[in-house]
Amino acid sequence: MRICLRHKSMCTYLPMCLCGVKKLRAFFFVVLLFVFHPAKSATVDTVSIYSKAMHVAYNCVVIKPDSYKKKGGQFPVVYLLHGWAGSYSDWIKKVPEIKNYADQLQLLIVCPDGAYSSWYFDSPIDSTMRYETYIAIEVPAYIDAHYRTIKDRTARAITGLSMGGHGALFLSFRHADIFGACGSMSGGVDLNDSRNKFEIIKRLGDTILQADNWKKYSVLHVIENRPKESLAIIFDCGTDDFFYPGNKKLHEKMQQLKIPHDYIERPGQHDWNYWSNSVEYHLLFFRKYFDKVKTNN
Repeated sequence: MRICLRHKSMCTYLPMCLCGVKKLRAFFFVVLLFVFHPAKSATVDTVSIYSKAMHVAYNCVVIKPDSYKKKGGQFPVVYLLHGWAGSYSDWIKKVPEIKNYADQLQLLIVCPDGAYSSWYFDSPIDSTMRYETYIAIEVPAYIDAHYRTIKDRTARAITGLSMGGHGALFLSFRHADIFGACGSMSGGVDLNDSRNKFEIIKRLGDTILQADNWKKYSVLHVIENRPKESLAIIFDCGTDDFFYPGNKKLHEKMQQLKIPHDYIERPGQHDWNYWSNSVEYHLLFFRKYFDKVKTNN
C-alpha cells in the first residue's frame, strides 16, 4: 500500500518536474537572446564645431536614435542648452535617459557648448562673446551639413535649463526663421531679477550706464517684438525655484500679448531632479509639434 502510494506520488509530480525543466530551458533561451541581441540604443557623438565668429572650436554632443544607422531617412532636431557654469556634456551625464528619449521619439538631440556664462548673447560690450551667432546660426549649419536632418525651421526646436532656458527663448524669438519651436526649464527669463549675479554684468555692462542692454536682451521684453513666423512654445518652472516669479510674470505677459504657449508650474527647485523630469515633457511636446506640422503639410 505504501509502495503504491509512493509510486503514485512520483507519477503525480513527474509531469510537473518535466514542465519545470521546459520552463528553465525557455528562460535560458530568453537570456541568450538578450545577450546576443541587445536592445536597440541611441548612439552619442562628441564633435568639435568651429565658430568663425569667435575663431575657436567648441565640443558638442549629438545623440542619434538607433534607427539613424539605417540608410536614408531624415530627422528633426532638438537643441538642448545647458545652464550657467555648465557645459555641453551636462545633459548626457546628468540625464542619461535622454538617449532613450531620442530612440522613442525619433529625434536628433544636440547639446552645444554655451560657455560658463555666455547667456547665449552676442555681447554688446565684449566682441569675443558671440554665442547668439554661434548657437543660432553656426551650430545648426554644421549639424545640417554633417547629419541627416530635416532642413527646415519646422523641424528644429530649442530648449534648455536656467541660463539655457533664457537662451532658448531669446534665440528662438530673434531667429524664428531657424527654429519653429522653443522651450525653457527654470529659465532666468527676467535678467533684472539677477543683477550682480551669474556674471550677466560681464555680458551686458553696468545696470545703470548700460541699462538699455538689460531690457533689450531680456526675454521678458524680447517677446514684445513678435516674429512673423509662429512659434510653438513650452516653458515651466518649479514653485520653489528662485526664478519662479520671473516665469510667472512671463506667462502673464504672454497672455496679455496673446502669444500662444504652454506654461507649467509644479513643486520643484532649481536642480537636476526637476530638470530630469521636465525634459521628457519638452521632448514629447516637440515631437507632437513635428508630427502636427508634417500632417498639415
